[in-house]
Amino acid sequence: MNRDEYAHWETVPTRWKDNDLYGHVNNVVHYSLMDTVINEWMIKAAGFDPATSPAIALCVESHCVYKAEVSFPDTISVGARIGKLGRSSVRWEIGMYRSDGTLVAEGHFVHVFVDRDARRPVEIPEAVRAEMGRLVAA
Repeated sequence: MNRDEYAHWETVPTRWKDNDLYGHVNNVVHYSLMDTVINEWMIKAAGFDPATSPAIALCVESHCVYKAEVSFPDTISVGARIGKLGRSSVRWEIGMYRSDGTLVAEGHFVHVFVDRDARRPVEIPEAVRAEMGRLVAA
């Protein structure tokens, strides 16, 4: 995917502790970045409150393909878009780029919205869904 295909961007600095024994950012950090950027967007842009909302978003699938190494003190630009917006689920698509423009990783993250107590699928809250519509891939 090209950088211009992502609708939302966050730039995240790597941390010293992100490097592993091999001298590059460990693979678990990429998953954490996807989760953080997606949830920060839902909270800030869509007004989602994970602490009080009757519907919560659970990750049911995640995937990452590594394209290049990144190491501290690089920054990572994380692009996000929505590949599929369903009634109760959403597939986020993520691209991660090093500060020099190199594609580091591509991944996806699927959320299913469920009732907080019953843990059964529910429709994505209307206000959140409306904002998500702005990130749907063309």
